[in-house]
Amino acid sequence: MTHLVAVDLGAESGRVAKVTYSGASLTMEVAHRFPNIQVEVGKTLYWDTFRLWHEIKTGIELIKDGARSIGVDTWGVDFALLDRDGNLLGNPVCYRDSRTDGAMEWTFKRVPRREIFERTGSQFLQLNTLYQLASLLRANSPLLEVAATYLGFPDLINYWLTGVKACEFTHATTTQFYNPRARDWDRQLLGAVGLPTDIYPHIVQPGTRLGDYRGIPVIAPPTHDTGSAVIAVPTTTRNFAYISSGTWSLIGLEIETPIINDAAYEANVTNEGGAEGKLRFLKNIMGLWLVQQSRAAWRAEGTDYSYDQLATMATDAPPFLAFIDPDDPSFFPPGDMPARIREFCARTGQVVPETPGAVLRVIYESLALRYREALDKMIALSGQTVDRMHIIGGGSQNAVLCQMTADAIGRPVYAGPVEATVLGNAIVQLIALGELQSVADGRALLSQQSDIKVYEPKNTAAWDAAFARFKGLGQTS
Repeated sequence: MTHLVAVDLGAESGRVAKVTYSGASLTMEVAHRFPNIQVEVGKTLYWDTFRLWHEIKTGIELIKDGARSIGVDTWGVDFALLDRDGNLLGNPVCYRDSRTDGAMEWTFKRVPRREIFERTGSQFLQLNTLYQLASLLRANSPLLEVAATYLGFPDLINYWLTGVKACEFTHATTTQFYNPRARDWDRQLLGAVGLPTDIYPHIVQPGTRLGDYRGIPVIAPPTHDTGSAVIAVPTTTRNFAYISSGTWSLIGLEIETPIINDAAYEANVTNEGGAEGKLRFLKNIMGLWLVQQSRAAWRAEGTDYSYDQLATMATDAPPFLAFIDPDDPSFFPPGDMPARIREFCARTGQVVPETPGAVLRVIYESLALRYREALDKMIALSGQTVDRMHIIGGGSQNAVLCQMTADAIGRPVYAGPVEATVLGNAIVQLIALGELQSVADGRALLSQQSDIKVYEPKNTAAWDAAFARFKGLGQTS
């Protein structure tokens, strides 16, 4: 038996899990689970970084005895700056903070938008690290003047565990200043924007042993949580697409070489890192954030719906009432999501959903149609054949959305594993330890043992008609 520790921090919660490999199967047990809560101080939205560090250490202590290794993954794009003595300069800021308002346009005045895509192959999102750093420069922040080291958020955790300053490949590729052709930081781009060019550590590949924590090797899995999740797609075929479904929905394909051309630029897709030299050709879609924020709004009004209740309410609501663009900028910040959805529907001349069930139905149907739109574009751009969709992560438990996705894309959906990120994290640790030979071995293992639910497409003609209406909104990009 091989026993590993997998630390997984998502935007909504974190967990420290014990993963055991018997030689024939992988099992996991979450030893410590904790919420990840953003904290607003003044007008800035921070991550509660030191509490997260405390929770991580607490979880590791519970299961470290006999552990062969530790691996850490987190969400993408966020970062920390260290001074020359390795001390943290300011608490890391949440990517949903308003400091990046207007930062993209500010950056494009220094480097043209099309050139940034040509150099990085990255989709344009306000939350990208490039624009977070640019917002500091625009505000004349002293942090950039005194910073000696840049670390992505999981790299910060690994530094605190091991004392080693390094940036892992998959997380580096979420910054929009990694150059996939040069396979390094794009210092020319950074310099043209006016940002420091000498504070970025060397980039290490998934599976690299970084150092030790209390005598236990710390191995870098794909430290971007989606990078780890995709490792755990339980398949033995290559003709698949995936949705890593959680706060965000990341929909994509696995490719060998970056796709950087005018059509990819127009589709606003991205080429992000994976294990074994693979790339994740994908698109970010707002995801279950819309449901999470709606639930929080209703809770604030006095009704605390469970997720099972929300699913039932959505199922009972009338179909195809109205649609939203899930990626409309109005849905990005925290706040009263149902009110924003009603406002969007009114603004676009549609029926306004009044009940919670109707709001949820609009969300789920719009997400499924957005998935279809993104999948169609990526298939056209890559030329790949897609026979099935794998939905992995927490959203794979949402039977309503899984069925709607199958209906919308006209392909079967394979839902699970729920804890794909933890399992993918562990698979790369096992490869580094010599217990598994490849990602394919890990996927084959999961395909034999995972409790996968299959959703076959239904009522596709109605969904085709709904898709035509969805595209007619003129809101999608």
